Amino acid sequence: MRRWAMVLAAVLVLGSGLSGCGGEGGGLTIGSQGFTESRILAEMYRQMLVANGVDAHVKTVMNRELLEPALSDGDVALAPDYAATLAEFLNLQENGPDAPPVASPDLDTTMAALTRLAAEQNLRPGTPTPAVDQNAFAVTREFAAEHNLRTLSDLGASGVEVRIAAGEECKVRPFCAPGLEQTYGIKVSGVDPLGVGTAVAKQAVQQGRDQMVLVTTTDATLDRYGLVILADDKKLQNADNIVPVAYQGDADRVLPIVDRLGPVLTTADLAALNRKVDQQRRRPATVVHDYLKAHGLI
Repeated sequence: MRRWAMVLAAVLVLGSGLSGCGGEGGGLTIGSQGFTESRILAEMYRQMLVANGVDAHVKTVMNRELLEPALSDGDVALAPDYAATLAEFLNLQENGPDAPPVASPDLDTTMAALTRLAAEQNLRPGTPTPAVDQNAFAVTREFAAEHNLRTLSDLGASGVEVRIAAGEECKVRPFCAPGLEQTYGIKVSGVDPLGVGTAVAKQAVQQGRDQMVLVTTTDATLDRYGLVILADDKKLQNADNIVPVAYQGDADRVLPIVDRLGPVLTTADLAALNRKVDQQRRRPATVVHDYLKAHGLI
């Protein structure tokens, strides 16, 4: 839901160019948005390209509204993104705010829409990874054990009421409380407006004030709060798999290299990498190098 907020944000910054970028280097520019996971993925692409003789460096562009036009213009050659979120972002740009959604829980359907819309912007998506960063719902280990819960279907079947720690918008968003009720039959007694995956939201569940918290599938801090994600077994959430997106003029050069990550990177891998950077304070370049080396990608 944090990325849906970006998608629906005002696009007044579109004309601002790359003034918000940081970093130095030569060769091709890889764009990264301003959060840990995006920096890790961009660094993966950089190291894979360099290992294959392509000079490249990373620039941080603080949001998609700046990054996408830089890609379309060729100022940025390559960037990591999220299939469903980018498809809807491009859909809104191309067809306006009232356009019907094009993304879905089905990855093939989402990628077909993304590929078509990306072509209109001189972009080409590469191979999506199994790693997906999407909305998820977590409960305490004790709550899951008490009610024998592994999936959201289990929670619906249990009949147990839950109050969700989430953003205020969870009350009306189809991927949050209404979707849980309609898709899974979960009894939602209310929404505690503490934000998406914030420390206070997780603490509210940890301490029993709420029973479930809206997080993301690659959240690196769940263990700290004794939380576990209930599987979205009926696929309420859209297919926000990690996907490389290249400027059309550079796609033939860069995508065959970074697409090798496609069959390898999992959601658990990405969460572990986030944890090493955010909790263990290790350098992204180091954890990325170790990961790519271990998987024979460099």
